[in-house]
Amino acid sequence: MSPNLKAKLESNVALLYGSDASSILSAIGDLVNTHADSVVERRSHWDERDSLLITYGDSLGENNEPGLSSLEKFLLSRIKDHFTLLHVLPFYPWTDDDGFSVVDFREVNPPLGEWKHIRSLSGNYRVVFDGVFNHVSKASEYVQGHLAGDPDYLNFCINEERSFDDSRVTRPRTSPLFHSYQGNDGERRLWTTFSEDQVDLNLANPAVLLEILDVVLFYAAQGASMIRLDAVPYMWKASGTDCVHRPQTHAFIRIVRLVLDIAAPHVAILSETNVPHAENLTYFGDKGDEAQIIYNFTLAPLILYGLKTGDVEPLTRWAATLVAPGRRCTFLNVTSTHDGIGMRPTEGILTSEQQRVLTDLAVEHGGAVSTRSNPDGSQSPYELNITFFDAINNPNEENPDREMQVRRFLVSQAIPMALAGIPAIYIHCLLGSRNDRQGAENSGIKRRINREKLSLEQVTSELDDPDSLRSHVFGAIMLLLKERQSISAFHPAAANTVLDLGRHIFAVLRENRETGCRCLAIHNLSQSVTGCTVPEDFPLERARDIFDEKANLKPPYLLLPAYGIRWLIIDS
Repeated sequence: MSPNLKAKLESNVALLYGSDASSILSAIGDLVNTHADSVVERRSHWDERDSLLITYGDSLGENNEPGLSSLEKFLLSRIKDHFTLLHVLPFYPWTDDDGFSVVDFREVNPPLGEWKHIRSLSGNYRVVFDGVFNHVSKASEYVQGHLAGDPDYLNFCINEERSFDDSRVTRPRTSPLFHSYQGNDGERRLWTTFSEDQVDLNLANPAVLLEILDVVLFYAAQGASMIRLDAVPYMWKASGTDCVHRPQTHAFIRIVRLVLDIAAPHVAILSETNVPHAENLTYFGDKGDEAQIIYNFTLAPLILYGLKTGDVEPLTRWAATLVAPGRRCTFLNVTSTHDGIGMRPTEGILTSEQQRVLTDLAVEHGGAVSTRSNPDGSQSPYELNITFFDAINNPNEENPDREMQVRRFLVSQAIPMALAGIPAIYIHCLLGSRNDRQGAENSGIKRRINREKLSLEQVTSELDDPDSLRSHVFGAIMLLLKERQSISAFHPAAANTVLDLGRHIFAVLRENRETGCRCLAIHNLSQSVTGCTVPEDFPLERARDIFDEKANLKPPYLLLPAYGIRWLIIDS
């Protein structure tokens, strides 16, 4: 460990634990040495070839086959190298929240397979592992040991204390902050940010930090190329505060980053922070020293608003502000995820009336709205629970125009590919899935409307059917990804200039100054033919339309069909 890294590590550990920093630093060094020989270096940089697929390990199933084996079969036969990164949502044993209530961080859930299946996937893709470290299942050894008074797990959880002022705590749910459990000395009430089965770990205990770091290094040894820090804003609790985004939380992320920089520098950190945009940006750190990648959660609701209203002003205004702090940091541009479409990231960007357009849309289109509790006792929208295809295309519409539905959906997926960053696509977006109303209603879990378990055989059959909706959506997105990989102007670090070309048009000019490639990406979010004037400094006569090589591009005015996409390329 270099003196510089050691000094940074020690200062951050001291921020958490004060005078105990020296002994904790020594223990961290021992962990690094223990795992040093088991970590295999992999590609660490990113470029225009990179896109990320998000999926559960059992989103595509076969009878009697491990879920991860079926997933790999689908990837190798259908995806190939169109995606380079793969986020397998929590594949550990769990008891609740479809994987996010983890029982054992170091095991693979048996129905999904074994560690050999994860390592096999990591041979073809850069795999993202979930670090669900804010909370664990109440059935985990951590919680059960804490309740039993096991000295190995003493203070691993947070007991309710009368002296702790929790009146200002930021809540992502409407459930109680504390739940009761039976301990060896009677009833214990433990901190539960998310649910009764998800008990928060106590990061104020140095043993918890060391356990988390050991798990992180274990993941690096099992083939992780990225660690997704789930629900990370809530990890440090301080009396009388909102208990979110605390300085100690940021110090924790810097510690994880420094340990990875020492032991596995190819492993990046992805922060999962479903919070207002300005707060989200803080997870890059002051000098890009925290997460290398953060979710662009604001993107999805603003695209949806633009498509619903035909007004891209909020999207254009917000996107024009996006700047990553250096080449080693970037955004993950995502529309839908397994959680739904976050509403908190629109705070300060959309008015309450504009937000209501989206919540009304979700209900009208057969979805639901999840809420969170505010300190004053009121509730506000937290996320929209709906598939992104049905958010954009009303499933109750009679005699829908299939071609127009696909075009409308495709423009929503093209925008994240054009903006600076790495595009990420959820499996149900890629497959054009509709709302799983039955799954949500039968389980009573709103989020399951967008978590349907599909038959690999059925999906394969639909993809082979040129008339099926899945085939149209899948084929169109894969074509976009393929074309994107050939355009160096889409490198995540390439210059990114958002242009105001009118109320209906979202446009971004990308330029790779190393290769000389320029791309003017123009997207019509309205249902009508729309024109725009191309900037004078973009010589349209030299450009070619990547999707229509025969397009007659006459400066300075361009016409785009309803929900049309033009990626105009000028090579060096």
